[in-house]
Amino acid sequence: MDNELLIRPGFFFGILVVMFLWELIAPRRPLTTSKITRWFSNLGLVLIDSIVVRLVFPTALAGIALHVQQRGWGLFNQFELPYLLKIIFSVLVLDFVIYLQHIVFHSVPLFWRLHMVHHTDMDIDVTTGVRFHPIEIILSMGIKMIVVVLIGAPAIAVLIFEIILNGTSMFNHGNVHYSQNIDFILRLLVVTPEMHRVHHSTIRWETNSNLGFNFPWWDRLFGTYRDQPAKGHLEMTIGLDQYKEPNKLTLPWLLVLPFIGKLGKYPMTRSPGVE
Repeated sequence: MDNELLIRPGFFFGILVVMFLWELIAPRRPLTTSKITRWFSNLGLVLIDSIVVRLVFPTALAGIALHVQQRGWGLFNQFELPYLLKIIFSVLVLDFVIYLQHIVFHSVPLFWRLHMVHHTDMDIDVTTGVRFHPIEIILSMGIKMIVVVLIGAPAIAVLIFEIILNGTSMFNHGNVHYSQNIDFILRLLVVTPEMHRVHHSTIRWETNSNLGFNFPWWDRLFGTYRDQPAKGHLEMTIGLDQYKEPNKLTLPWLLVLPFIGKLGKYPMTRSPGVE
C-alpha cells in the first residue's frame, strides 16, 4: 500500500500510451473534432480531478480499506473466508455498485447534470474514459468509501479494483479497430469498446444502455444490454444532441456545464423529447 501513489499512475500512463498508439495504428472511426482541443480538455479534467480528490480525501481508498481491515469492520471481517474469495467478492461488489451508480447518474436529473460532462464528448477515444466532472468524481469516491467500510474490502482488493476500473474505462472508450470475432469472446468477460461505444450514441435508448464499466454481466442480467447501435458503429453520432458546438466544449465550459447547461432528453426518468 505504501507504493499505491506510484502503482496507480504507472498503470494509468502505461494504458494511456498503449491505447493511444493502438488508436493511431488502427482507428475504428474517423474523428470529427480537433483531437488536440479534446485531449487538452479531457486530460485537464484528469489533473483537476486528481487535485480535488486529494484535497477532499487526504487518504486514498486503499488506505481507508487498510484502516477498516485493521479494526475488523465490515461484512467480510465478521467471519472466516479464504482471502482470495474476499478479494474476488470485493471486486465484484464494488463493480456492481459502480454499475448501479451509473444508472442513478442517468436517472436523477441532478446527477445527470454532472454526468453530461462525460457524454458531451463529440468523439470517443481513450481520453473520454477519464472525462468526468470533479463533483461526480468526489461523489463516486464517497460511494466507494461507504461500500469499502460496509463490506470490509481488503486493501489489495480495493487497489486491484481501482486499477481495473481506470484501465477498463480507458480501454472500452478506445477508438480502436479489431476483429469482431475477438470482440464476441471478449465481451463475455469485459466491457469492450464495441459494446460501450453504443452507450455514447445520441439516440436516447442507446445512451441509457450498456452501463457497465468493467464487467458486462450486470447489463445482461438487468436488461440494459444492447448488442449494436441502430445506425452501426461508423454511422452512429457520438455525444448529446443539445451539445454540438465544439467551441462550447472547452475545459472552462465543461466545468460550469452542470450549472448552466441544458438538461436535454436523456435521463432515464424523462419522456423522450422532453427538454
